[in-house]
Amino acid sequence: MNKWSCLAVACLATLLLSLDLTVLHLALPRLVTDLGASSTQLLWIGDIYGFALAGLLVTMGNLGDRIGRKRLLLIGAAAFGAASAVTAYAPDPELLIAARALLGVAGATIMPSTLSIIRNVFTEPGERTAAIGIWSGMSAAGFAVGPVLGGVLLDHFWWGSVFLINVPIMVLVLAAGIVVLPESRNPNAGRLDLASVVLSFAGVVTVVYAIKEAAHKGVEHADVLAAGVAGVLLVGLFVWRQARLAEPLIDVRLFARRAFSASILTNLLAIFAMSAMMLMFAWYLQLVLGWSPLQAGLAQLPGGLSGAAGGMLAARLIRHLGRNGVVALGLAMNAGSFLYYATLGPSLNYLVLLPVMIVGGMGVGFTFTVNNDNVLATAPRQRAGAAAAVSETAFELGGALGIAILGTVLNSAYRARLELPAALASADPARESLAGAVGVAAALPAEQGAQLMSAARAAFIEALHVTSLVTAGLLAVVAVLALAGLRGVPKVIPEEVLTGAHS
Repeated sequence: MNKWSCLAVACLATLLLSLDLTVLHLALPRLVTDLGASSTQLLWIGDIYGFALAGLLVTMGNLGDRIGRKRLLLIGAAAFGAASAVTAYAPDPELLIAARALLGVAGATIMPSTLSIIRNVFTEPGERTAAIGIWSGMSAAGFAVGPVLGGVLLDHFWWGSVFLINVPIMVLVLAAGIVVLPESRNPNAGRLDLASVVLSFAGVVTVVYAIKEAAHKGVEHADVLAAGVAGVLLVGLFVWRQARLAEPLIDVRLFARRAFSASILTNLLAIFAMSAMMLMFAWYLQLVLGWSPLQAGLAQLPGGLSGAAGGMLAARLIRHLGRNGVVALGLAMNAGSFLYYATLGPSLNYLVLLPVMIVGGMGVGFTFTVNNDNVLATAPRQRAGAAAAVSETAFELGGALGIAILGTVLNSAYRARLELPAALASADPARESLAGAVGVAAALPAEQGAQLMSAARAAFIEALHVTSLVTAGLLAVVAVLALAGLRGVPKVIPEEVLTGAHS
């Protein structure tokens, strides 16, 4: 067995999943014209993948520990390829939504399997950290390349091409995985507790749904509050049940370990901020500066690629700064980049923005690599799938929270600062968001449209400044928490200590 070949297969699968999370957004306008998708259907097309993925991660991570991580990864890869083909040729929105749900189910089998395979193949601590750094780097690269690849495909082909590209890559993952991946499983896993599976899925999906709805309707809306309370109760019941099972889906005792709980929390808050950055930049580059989706994607590419570089450098930095120092440094670098974003205006010197994006992206790579390594190293090898699933679930929740909370901060600040000309005072869609203002302006006479867009862009820039400062402050606080929370975690975590931990 060549362990680096195993890493290459795991990274290829992870790269594709990261691409798939970002490539869809550019295709959404085409779905309205080609399939006649309604606004509600568009929301489900965008959200159903994340609901299925987040809700099933914990279950699939445990299933891999029981039936074999290689087997589950190969099943998931085959299902992902098949669902991608169905998605690409979906003739109507209903089938597209169903196919996206299948993609989410398949993605939930792949994500924890890749990390747990790495955890079991790389048993030497230094190599394990380096391997997770490369894995994290490929994930960051996928997020960055997704919009660029989507823009290129949509410029030349139909909307389904952004999904069809998954098929040959998954065929390659299957072919290589069959040959190079070793099988591993927990020999003493016991049976899968079905009540825990139901509580896990229902709790996570309900919480994610409540977060997403809060971003659209506001926290005070009755069904948002009901979903939030129900989600918290279901998650609470799930945790209560895990503490009483001999073979739980999640060993809640792991959260008593600072290396585990602090890493999960800082990862969640880091992706919280990163998701806000992607949202703000997509609007700023396209709706304020007037760049095309492809130009905007290319402009953000260096930030994602520097995240990949940061992931690969993290293992070396641990030797000099310690694990808490590398995580805190990464968060501080990201906070610094947001301080610069708070100075952006109606025009942009990209040569000044570029190094700031690179520094911020590299900081993200530092943070995710060390935290993912901490999570996997703290859990015993036989439960690597379950530990990886917890880390990935925190990632999904952090992304949803970032869009909901920081997106709300952005929109609230925009509405508070928007000063419309008297003749346009009743243009309600323009008050909701910058995108709404673009739609209203397109239907107005040229002079009024220009006045509206000038006011809307000015309000958005001020809102971007507010949101960037809030995010920078949050990241600075989290950096301090990481410095304290991860203090004392050894630079090299010995394998013999881990194998029996909580077994």
